[in-house]
Parts: sequence; C-alpha cells; structure tokens
Amino acid sequence: MVSEHDGLAARLRAAEEALERIGTAGDERGTCRELAGFLFRTLCDAVAVDMTGPGAARGRAAEAGATDLLDVPSPGNPTVLLSPDHGHRVETWTGRGGGRTLHLASVPLVGPGGGEAYGRLLVVRAGEAFGDHDLATLRFTARLASVHIGYARRQAATEKTALDLQRALVSEPGRPHPNLEIASRYLPAGLRALVGGDWFETVRLHFGRTLLVVGDVMGHGLDAAVDMNAYRSILREVASTELAPHRVLRRLDTLSAADDRRRPATCLLVRIDPARGIALYASAGHLPPAVFGGDGTGELLDVPVGPPLGTGIGGYEALARPISADQTLLLYTDGLVERRGEDIDTSLARLAGLRMAPGAPVEDIVTSVCDGLDAQHAEDDVAVLAARLRPRPSPHAGR
Repeated sequence: MVSEHDGLAARLRAAEEALERIGTAGDERGTCRELAGFLFRTLCDAVAVDMTGPGAARGRAAEAGATDLLDVPSPGNPTVLLSPDHGHRVETWTGRGGGRTLHLASVPLVGPGGGEAYGRLLVVRAGEAFGDHDLATLRFTARLASVHIGYARRQAATEKTALDLQRALVSEPGRPHPNLEIASRYLPAGLRALVGGDWFETVRLHFGRTLLVVGDVMGHGLDAAVDMNAYRSILREVASTELAPHRVLRRLDTLSAADDRRRPATCLLVRIDPARGIALYASAGHLPPAVFGGDGTGELLDVPVGPPLGTGIGGYEALARPISADQTLLLYTDGLVERRGEDIDTSLARLAGLRMAPGAPVEDIVTSVCDGLDAQHAEDDVAVLAARLRPRPSPHAGR
C-alpha cells in the first residue's frame, strides 16, 4: 500500500516531469503526441487523444501503447469525478478485454473555465485501478495540454491572418498585356516568419509593353512589409510615366532616400516589348534574372547592378536583350537560391543548372524551379515571377 506521503511525492514528480515534456512542440498535434507519450510511460497501458472543434485537425491526433485495449465501450453511467472548476472532469469505468479486467478513464480537453472543447483524452490500464493520485495526474496533464493546445490554435489563427495579409499584398500583381503569359509564387519562410518584404508586380504600359518587377525590402516582420507596400505603391506611380527601367529605379531611389525611416530594398525591373521582341533590364542590388529556353536549359543574364533603393546613390544602367516566344523569363528574390554557408555563385549555378521540360507551361516552370531548389524549406521568404511571350495567332489561321 502506497502511503499518502509517497503518493503526494509521486504526484509532484509527475507534475514536474509533465511541465517539462508536454507543450514543447509548439503545435497542436505535437502537444497531443507529447501528452500521449508521457501518460503511457508513467501511468497506463494505452492512451489516445482525439481532437474535435472548428479549425482543428479532427480525429485521432495521437495514441500510444496497446491501443486495442481502447475499444472497451463506456457504460451509460460511468463514475464521474469533478475537478474544482468542473472543466476537466474524469469519467471512469471498468470493462473486460482479452480475459483481463481493464480500468478506463476519460478526460475532456477544454479551454480555461470549461470553455472551448478541444477534444478528449482516453487512457486504459489493466489490473490495478486508477487511484486518487493517478486521476489527479490525469486532470493536471489534461489541463496542461489544453493550455498549450489553446495557445497553438490562437497562434495558428494569428499566423494565418498575417499570411493572408502578406499574400494579399504580393500575390495579385497587376494585369499584364494579353500578349504576355505570367505565373507567380510566394512562399513564406515558415509560418513563424509571419510577414516580410518580398514582392512582385506587373505594370501594364502603352504600346503593348509590360513592366515586370520583383523586390525585397531588407529585414523581416511588419516593418519590412509596410515598407514593401510603400515601395510598390511608389513604383506603380513612377512606372506609369513610361520612363525606362533604369530611370524608374533612379526616381524610386531618390524618393525613398528622402524618407530616412524607409528600409533599403533591392529591386529588378524588366520592361518587355513583345512587338519588338526586346526586354530591357535594370537592377538595384538584385540577383540576376534567369532565362529558360525552349529546350529547357537555363542561363543567368549579366544585368548591370546598381545600389539598393533608398541609399540615394543612384547610378543605374539598362541592358537590352532580345526575347523570343520559346523563352521563359524568371525573376525571384534571394530566398529562392541562397543557402546558409554557401557561396552565392554556387547557389546561382544550381538555378541555372535546372532543366525544364521542353515546352512546359509557365506555371509548370515556376513549380519545377521551386521544387528543384526546395523552396518550401528555404531560410528566407521566396517570391518568384515568370513571364513568356504569348504567341500571336497567324493572320491566316482558320482559313
């Protein structure tokens, strides 16, 4: 027989261990797995955590031990033990399984004060029934896990809102001319990054031309996102004046340098003239664009690089290159290629070394690039913008 003193000591040790081991994952399902693992090691022969509620990954989130023992049905009148706040009440009952007497207990996972229901914890033990200290440990761990689950859900909701905001800012570039096919992709560097300063844009100009833009404000977080939106708004206004790309950058640099609160930003502009088959490039500290030919091979373009925007230094140059209907132009931010501890030339060579399927649609090119460079696991935000001339129908077509 365990003395009351020994029982309290064991209960305290269990609580201390639970505080260390439950809630370290930071996400809902990870917390459920930690809860199940802890209880299986310390208290029972089998455990399951089932989640419910709106927005949750419903169903069984975690289980451990001899889970076939969990199939013993609950009677219509289980023994109910109430916790002081009536939130984490424990239901217990006894059943038979595999010729053994099984003791089961069920505890709801709920928010503070018995609020939002997150799910339910079910444990089973063969032989010895759960004692008072065991049931107190169940209540404590259920409450502890509920706190972390609630935080994880609130954090996930906040991150989703921030990500939706970021995507609203960057994922809807303006309409290019119909003579240009466009595809784009924005990938945040993990949900914890929330918002940042990467963006892309297309500006429709006169005479069938389109200005392509990709930029990256230095730093991360809300301040970078605010400055990104400011750069984007100014660029739209300046680009509407029909200045050449290097003159657009000069004007952007001057206006941005006048605000000492504005963070510097890199930017790459490409004005495409489908009628003439010419692309005019200008760069403010940005990485070079890539071009994939009709055979799927890629190359980097050696565009003259001026200083980042916001420095007030100026000195931007333009590069004119022919562009054909079988070529796909790719603009991107540094998160696509840069890897920690790797020389940037090596990173860029990896991009240029990718091989596309000949004749692949523009959207497939973007997907292949992102997959080929593992952009989903990049250490920085990734923004990609691809463009290709849309073939004009022959005047004799249909005759």
